[in-house]
Amino acid sequence: MKQRAILFSAPSGSGKTTIIKQLLQYFDCFEFSISATSRSPRAGETNGKDYYFLTPEAFDREVKAGSFLEWEEVYANTRYGTLKSEINRICNKGKVVIFDVDVNGGLNLKRYFGDNALAIFVMPPSITILEQRLRQRGTETEESIAKRLGRSAQELEEAPKFDITIVNDELTQAVEKARDAITRFLEQ
Repeated sequence: MKQRAILFSAPSGSGKTTIIKQLLQYFDCFEFSISATSRSPRAGETNGKDYYFLTPEAFDREVKAGSFLEWEEVYANTRYGTLKSEINRICNKGKVVIFDVDVNGGLNLKRYFGDNALAIFVMPPSITILEQRLRQRGTETEESIAKRLGRSAQELEEAPKFDITIVNDELTQAVEKARDAITRFLEQ
């Protein structure tokens, strides 16, 4: 039997990371899968904790070596992916892998894990609120906000391909819905 996994996907700014952080406090059987990226760290981000930060050249070498379970160029010259070694690290501990990935990455991981994964799509209440959340981060340029919002429209169309969709209008309720769905999945 393959390792069980919980996949969270959403347009950037939907709140999936915030939901995951709260769930990690509730489920001690989880371990967060750290993604690799070719982008530079943002202020306060740590290599090996927030992401595995790779140079574009190093990312290319890992792709060619077959080190990724899945990867994608999410934005021009900015790639993200799931290293096989990261999944092995978590599996060797006997933990349930929890992912915070973009929508395409989530669908790719769902195909890999099949019925051993619960794929959760976090839906923003509206595009207007999504834009507000991106602006409130204080880390985005106008250009990056425009890119993220443009990509969001495409990503929202993929929601029906996930096992469940949770609208993150009120954080406490969204976390509770996710916790209930995960509990049911883990009891199967």
